[in-house]
Amino acid sequence: MESPHGAAVRAEDFGLKGPRGWAFRHVGFSAEPGTLVAVEGASGSGRTCLLLALTGRMRTTEGHAEVGGLRLPQQAAAVRRIASLGPVPAVSELDPAFTVAEHLSERALLQGRYGAPLRSLLRPRAERRAAAKARVDEALAAAGLDPAALPKSGRTSVRDLKRLEALRLSVALALIGRPRLLAVDDTDLKLSDTERVEAWALLRSVADAGTTVLAVCSEAPENAHVVRTAPTTDEETADARS
Repeated sequence: MESPHGAAVRAEDFGLKGPRGWAFRHVGFSAEPGTLVAVEGASGSGRTCLLLALTGRMRTTEGHAEVGGLRLPQQAAAVRRIASLGPVPAVSELDPAFTVAEHLSERALLQGRYGAPLRSLLRPRAERRAAAKARVDEALAAAGLDPAALPKSGRTSVRDLKRLEALRLSVALALIGRPRLLAVDDTDLKLSDTERVEAWALLRSVADAGTTVLAVCSEAPENAHVVRTAPTTDEETADARS
């Protein structure tokens, strides 16, 4: 039987200690492939650090986790190959000076050069271009973004996008690599109630299509697997500094 596309995610007593104390600690949960996981908590509770740790971008100091059968933190490099980041401030932000088309072209080029099997580089150029366009079109459809509907079509600058449009573009860029795990930070930040519903519907549709989704938020929707983070206690901070 073919294994599911999405990556199962499991954590046990997962924790990360930094110079100022514990970013997060005692995190434990299990999510099957194709699950929408909402990482809920207040700002400063370690939500983003947990997101980056589960995608192999930060090395933890306590406990362990598994993503798609790959153990963290030992196999972080392998996890990075199957996990893509959507919008994460200071890590994977959109360039406001780029247009939508420029972002898509750049990501498709990088995917074709570094993310595709070596044998694919031997195919005729026209065939490679057609495959890249198909990937981009597929990702845009999954993210619910139609560049033709934007004010200047694909020539629209990122700085001119609305918050929800920018989120859709970030998700589309991440999906070009067909990841098994998609991670999104600040999902519900600066969104109206209506936009928040649309954002969660987008991420739910990605998960329903088979990709596991990790989404940081201040308030999780009802249909998500919720993982809560909380600020560390004074005792834990003192322990971290001792």
